[in-house]
Amino acid sequence: MKHRLLFVFLSCALTALGQHVPTFEEVISLRTAGGVTMSPDGKSIVFGISTTDWSDNRYDNELWISRNGEAPYALTNTPKGNSTNAEFSPDGKWVAFLSNRGNKNQIHVVRVDGGEARAATNDEEGISAFQWHPSGSKFIFQKSEKEDKTKKDREKRYGGFEADDKEFTVQHLWQVEFNPNQRDPSEMPCYETSDSLKVKAGCIEWPKASRLTEGKFTVTGFSISPDGNMVAFSHQPDPMINSFIKSDVSMVDLSTKAVTKLVTNPSSDFFEDWSPDSKEILYSTNGSDTVANFYTNSKVYILNLASKSSRQIAKSFDEDLGGLTWKASGIFTAVQTKTKRPLYRIDPSTGNHTVFLQTPEQIFGLAFSKSGDRLAMTARNGDQLTEVFTTSITNPNPVRVTDMTAQIKDWKVATSEVISWKSKDGAVIEGVLHKPSNYDPARKYPLLVVIHGGPTGIDTPAPLPGSVYPIAQWVDKGALVLRVNYRGSAGYGEAFRALNVRNLGVGDAWDVLSGVDYLDSKKMIDRSKMGCMGWSQGGYISAFLTTNSTIFKAISVGAGISNWMTYYVNTDIHPFTRQYLKATPWSDEAIYKKTSPMTNINMAKTPTLIQHGEFDRRVPIANAYELLQGLRDKGVPSELIVYKGFGHGINKPKERLAANWHNWQWFGKYVWGETMELPLGK
Repeated sequence: MKHRLLFVFLSCALTALGQHVPTFEEVISLRTAGGVTMSPDGKSIVFGISTTDWSDNRYDNELWISRNGEAPYALTNTPKGNSTNAEFSPDGKWVAFLSNRGNKNQIHVVRVDGGEARAATNDEEGISAFQWHPSGSKFIFQKSEKEDKTKKDREKRYGGFEADDKEFTVQHLWQVEFNPNQRDPSEMPCYETSDSLKVKAGCIEWPKASRLTEGKFTVTGFSISPDGNMVAFSHQPDPMINSFIKSDVSMVDLSTKAVTKLVTNPSSDFFEDWSPDSKEILYSTNGSDTVANFYTNSKVYILNLASKSSRQIAKSFDEDLGGLTWKASGIFTAVQTKTKRPLYRIDPSTGNHTVFLQTPEQIFGLAFSKSGDRLAMTARNGDQLTEVFTTSITNPNPVRVTDMTAQIKDWKVATSEVISWKSKDGAVIEGVLHKPSNYDPARKYPLLVVIHGGPTGIDTPAPLPGSVYPIAQWVDKGALVLRVNYRGSAGYGEAFRALNVRNLGVGDAWDVLSGVDYLDSKKMIDRSKMGCMGWSQGGYISAFLTTNSTIFKAISVGAGISNWMTYYVNTDIHPFTRQYLKATPWSDEAIYKKTSPMTNINMAKTPTLIQHGEFDRRVPIANAYELLQGLRDKGVPSELIVYKGFGHGINKPKERLAANWHNWQWFGKYVWGETMELPLGK
């Protein structure tokens, strides 16, 4: 009894001190902010907040607004759908957004000063993207073509079949008028074939959209010129994922609908933004490089529309640039720079770049006022959740608009420390190390290594990293967690990203194992209690380690590649493999064997959990079954969990909860020697 009372007392005391350890459900239920946009005058901000709907097993995104620096409040409420892609009208009186409220995704509008949202379109195919015209009198939008009617006729006679990479629906640009006083057509519907006069008699109709582009290509992104006369757009031959390599940039004249090709390099070209005077465009390109653009830097150019001449900017910037915004005060973009993500400004006249804003440490989405004198952004520091900030451009001093981090103020979360070490070949590798809050340098701790995907992903300091890995709970349990930014990671320059070309798995394993050795040299870890895990590319590296190393007590492979040949013939991104391995399986079988986990399956001894989505096309589930069977044949403890209905990621809360539990059980059993059942209580 004394011990029980003491436990209750200590638990209450720890909670009072802000030491509550969050449950898996609490972490998954955190609200997150994103998708920020700013009013033309810079006084109001709209952003999205995502919440967890456990009943419907989905995430819901709704729009919130902050006016004149006041506390944000909800602007939309879509019970069975989402509201996204908000944009202010040019006069700042309306917010338009996309939402599916019973009739596919349509443009909806709501008054900034209050009122109910209403649909502005009723498009049969639904709308995937839109933008207000600068006049405020119409929308330019992007949508899919109608499905081929002959396909349904074919299915009636021959059933379902499809020719690989030949059957798809392209997207094009359209425009539709916006009437702020539009009445709902349900007030006076059209019955031209059933009323007594057989004519339309004063009925209310939805505005009719008119087409802007057509042809054998699909639009992937667009933007209206500031003067409202032109629309520049990126396009590729078809919507197949690998066709991005053939993307170009064109422009359509809104008065004549004439389309002009602007940038047509052999490799990928993407429109970035218009100049404020509408005389130039900004674009990124891989030029003629069609064999290395998965890991090399794209280049950024400015094209003068009158002279047709291009000039390169940010020549010395050693990272892959994109997501640029051009305002009168300069060209802005946030770029990963090691474990920080500052905001950079590029001078369009000189092409030189400088750091414009370094705090918060991680800057993501950007939105500017019309003049460019104010900025809204989503960003965070290493101990924060993502927040919405606003600042002036002339005197940058970010002011936080939201308080999402308040959700975790009483939680015991992971602390973060960026460390570095040298890999086997001398490459300097960084990682994020998480320690318990009561870390004792005199102790040796169990170690769990978590490996990000990509390979051009990046791990940064964060209070609750993990997604399907319960990192905060492991840290509280008394473990160190190391997240490795192995060779190939973004933020370290093009040469670093190329270090695992023809060296996948091999060099990546060097980076992980040398990180373990580094911590061991500091006498920080208990080598008898170590585990490793990762998803996607991180899952592949984990699989490589399970067949090429025996230092870990347990490994978890999430959606990982087990055999590059199996992967190559099944994945939806064949060029990825050809570019990184510089060969096909038929031209260089040796490199495929050298880098495949299955090659050394006979060496495998580590108990391995495999997690995979049933319908994963990026890393098809054949990779999971191949690794599983190889491990079973060798008598290695192994288990495969298939998440039904999922592709490459686990994007629903209940299955994400399950994945956390599966990893908690696996490492609990093999690292800590604990056995626990999946809780099924109400």
